[in-house]
Amino acid sequence: MYNKVKLTKRQIKEDKFTTFVLSSKEYVLQNWQFFAIGLVVLVLIITGFSYYVSSQSNRTQEAAVRFARALLDYRNGNAQVAILSFSQILDDYGSDDVAEQSTFLLGKLNFESRNYPEAIRYFDLYLSRFKDNNMNRGASLAGIAASNENQGQYAVAAQKYAEAFDEYPDGPLSGDYQYSAMRCYLSAGDLVKAKEHFDRIEELYPGTNLLNRATRMYAEKGQ
Repeated sequence: MYNKVKLTKRQIKEDKFTTFVLSSKEYVLQNWQFFAIGLVVLVLIITGFSYYVSSQSNRTQEAAVRFARALLDYRNGNAQVAILSFSQILDDYGSDDVAEQSTFLLGKLNFESRNYPEAIRYFDLYLSRFKDNNMNRGASLAGIAASNENQGQYAVAAQKYAEAFDEYPDGPLSGDYQYSAMRCYLSAGDLVKAKEHFDRIEELYPGTNLLNRATRMYAEKGQ
């Protein structure tokens, strides 16, 4: 996956959290966590409407309808309305299937809104309550990592990126988790840990663009 990405060359602003729109190769390289989380969101949207169609009981139908409305608010860019709706769903249907999806989306929406403490709280809540979906759990750990990184907590961020890799080592973004852990350890000044992750990238992803990026970054900051 690391050798076949074809993107535009339009330069973006330094802020990594302005948009999910795919605008350039540099944007993807610096903001892959958005796409990891966005992939989970796409799955949740599909699951949410399928769940609505297949619901049988009145309670689950009502929960599914409210979840579908909240998803529409999210997709229409009404982030604050969606946050309120998903929060109310958690209060009213905390034991239903929609609670898992709503918890993850609350982490994602707060992350997108740069409310990093709340993003971390909901991603932590997801990890404590829901154990079966490794893709969601990996993305939640990456969301916690990115929130800490954006607040300058590089050592904490590096550890969480490493945990995201461990949670879903066979996932499509496992290499990016390793790369981000290395980057944050370099920013934290922990060259020993950074070298460990660079060595793992060399071992696991030989001949890839990911390794080329890691080599350049380590050469620039790890010496």
